[in-house]
Amino acid sequence: MAHRPKRTFRQRRADSSDSDSAEERSVEPGAPGEQAVPGPAEEGSPPEGGQAEAAAERPLRVRGPRGRGRGRVWATSRRAAPGAAPRADGGSGAPDEEDGTYDASETKDDQSSSSDSSSSLEEEFSSIVNIPDAAFIQAARRKRELARAQEDYISLDVKHISTIVDTKKDSDKDPESEPDDHEKRIPFTLKPQTLRQRMAEETTTGNEETSEESQEDENQDIWEQQQMRKAVKIIKGRNIDLSHSSEFQTVKKFDTSISFPPVNLEIIKKQLNSRLTLLQDTHRSHQREYEKYVEDVKSSKNAIQNLENSSNQALNFKFYKSMKIYVDNLIDCLNEKIINIQEIESSMHALLLKQAMTFMKRRQDELKHESTYLQQLSRKAETSTNGSLAIDEKTQWILEEIESRRAQRRQARALSGNCDHQEGTSSDDELSSADMADFQKSQGDILQDHKKIFEDVHDDFCNIQNILLKFQQWREKFPDSYYEAFIGLCIPKLLNPLIRVQLIDWNPLKFDSIGLKQMPWFTSIEKFIDNSMEDSKKEDSSDKKILSAVINKTIIPRLTDFVEFIWDPLSTSQTTSLIAHCRMILEEHSTCENEVSKGKQDLLKSIVSRMKKAIEDDVYIPLYPKSAVENKTSPHSKFQERQFWSALKLFRNILFWNGLLPDDTLKELGLGKLLNRYLIIALLNAVPGPDIVKKCNQIAAYLPEKWFENSAMRTSISQLENFIQFLLQSAHKLSRNEFRDEVKEIILILVKIRALNQAESFIEEYHLDHLKPVINQV
Repeated sequence: MAHRPKRTFRQRRADSSDSDSAEERSVEPGAPGEQAVPGPAEEGSPPEGGQAEAAAERPLRVRGPRGRGRGRVWATSRRAAPGAAPRADGGSGAPDEEDGTYDASETKDDQSSSSDSSSSLEEEFSSIVNIPDAAFIQAARRKRELARAQEDYISLDVKHISTIVDTKKDSDKDPESEPDDHEKRIPFTLKPQTLRQRMAEETTTGNEETSEESQEDENQDIWEQQQMRKAVKIIKGRNIDLSHSSEFQTVKKFDTSISFPPVNLEIIKKQLNSRLTLLQDTHRSHQREYEKYVEDVKSSKNAIQNLENSSNQALNFKFYKSMKIYVDNLIDCLNEKIINIQEIESSMHALLLKQAMTFMKRRQDELKHESTYLQQLSRKAETSTNGSLAIDEKTQWILEEIESRRAQRRQARALSGNCDHQEGTSSDDELSSADMADFQKSQGDILQDHKKIFEDVHDDFCNIQNILLKFQQWREKFPDSYYEAFIGLCIPKLLNPLIRVQLIDWNPLKFDSIGLKQMPWFTSIEKFIDNSMEDSKKEDSSDKKILSAVINKTIIPRLTDFVEFIWDPLSTSQTTSLIAHCRMILEEHSTCENEVSKGKQDLLKSIVSRMKKAIEDDVYIPLYPKSAVENKTSPHSKFQERQFWSALKLFRNILFWNGLLPDDTLKELGLGKLLNRYLIIALLNAVPGPDIVKKCNQIAAYLPEKWFENSAMRTSISQLENFIQFLLQSAHKLSRNEFRDEVKEIILILVKIRALNQAESFIEEYHLDHLKPVINQV
């Protein structure tokens, strides 16, 4: 859309030159609907030149056929200039100010009243005056400037600086290189100009203004034409719309002549039902979508609430950071204290080992000196010398010490009412008062150092319950990260030094030692496991393995050390206490067989090895002539009895391990190495009688009952074959001497050890029909 050009009204500069009128006027002969009309003449008839000048001085534009006239008056004020030529008519040539402008209405009236005169005047004016166009003027100006530039001298008439002329030349050659206004030199004084210069300047200015005004008029005309075309189009469009709308309305009118198909109630009902079904289906689908959206909203709210409760990153970071700092400090503390813990453990272990070695060495020395003394006594009896037996002072002192301790034990048993005790079955582990005082003093010093280990440590770093409470908080707040970090596998390693501190004063060989279940660390770990958030049905729970791991890595190695270096298999009290602890560890807490197997196997191997060593080093049953042992009060008989009952006590202690050690191992140790090698030989050397039957009853009583639980057994186990033969041999001897009660006891022993075939044969051989019900009851 063309924009209406801006109309400019500029005030013209007054000049005294007569040539201004001719240079400032321009007529566009191609302009549509416009004609140049001369203005009214001045008073007096001017000459031809004056008439042409007056006609060119006041042109008038008249709108033609568009019916809308708009006159534009180009006014020029004149002023006298020096050197100007006088007018031909002798007048001033300057019109009054009132005549400087013309109204378009007057021109219109003149045109309407005398069209003939105006047309004739126009023809006369066009024939007299020939106004050059802008291109012609520009070409003439360039021609003059070129001729001036070809001169070989500098004109003396031009006294001002030719900056403006040079600038115009450059601008003609290259319009884009025209200097800006601020780059031109501004003259501050008026320079005298020649007539030629003034004429050239006026001509240039007039042509430029004429071109600008003609361009503005052309743009104005184009804009008006466009506006008129738009107005015509809008009117035509409205008429077309009105005609179409009227036609459409006429089409929409109901035509009563049209006939419709017949409609009955069934068709309407069918259509309504189909429509109702469709609406119901749509409603149901919308209802399902609504319910789905409601559920989605609820789940989203729950998810948002859960995220809000668990997405407090600042608190989470703070907790993890505090936990990391706590664990680092705990590890640093334990690394610093582990050296002291190991030193105190070594001191306590060395003290107990020294005591155990003292008992063992004393027993072996006493056995050696007493055996030597009895051998010397036997030699003296064989030689029948009447001189006294020469005994060194050390042997004499040892024998007196042995007898003194035995007297003390007899007195203690008498006070307790234990009259059935056999000599040799008691543990010779009494210490002198001086040795006991030294032992207690050393143990007290070690326990004092033990209490000082964590005296400078806060309870959060040395109390197992407080440590587990920290990890329990982690497990409750962030169970996923807790289990992903495998804390259940790390806790046993962290608690190992603290548990070892509590075990420094623990001696599993003492009959009054505290049980593991009563220890503080055990109860704390059990409570920690019970409070676990993990599913109890999950068997591979890492927290449930904490107790087994602690036992495997901490308790079993300590028990193994006691077994290898301190345990005395000949001591019934030590063996009973050790078996109780081992049974609790190996049976009740063997939930993870793969983890406990290595420690368990090491412990069992240590037990078997220690019992073998005891059989080889501590069992000694001497054989004396029957003449020397027939007298029960003789030293030889007493010494042999003590050694037999001591070996039998070891036999019982070995079989106490039934259920913990394999049956084959027990049969090899108890029956193969001890019963058949030592006890049977001692029984064969003894005098048949009630004492033999009593010893055999004790041997049979110590045998595990599960070895003979098979009701289909008619013969006993192979390792008892020598014992069965000895029983039959003793029964034959006793039946000749009419020891009926003893024979019956032997038959009952055979029945107990499932030697039924041998018992039946013996009963039939000696016609002991009254003993057949004993066999039949089995």
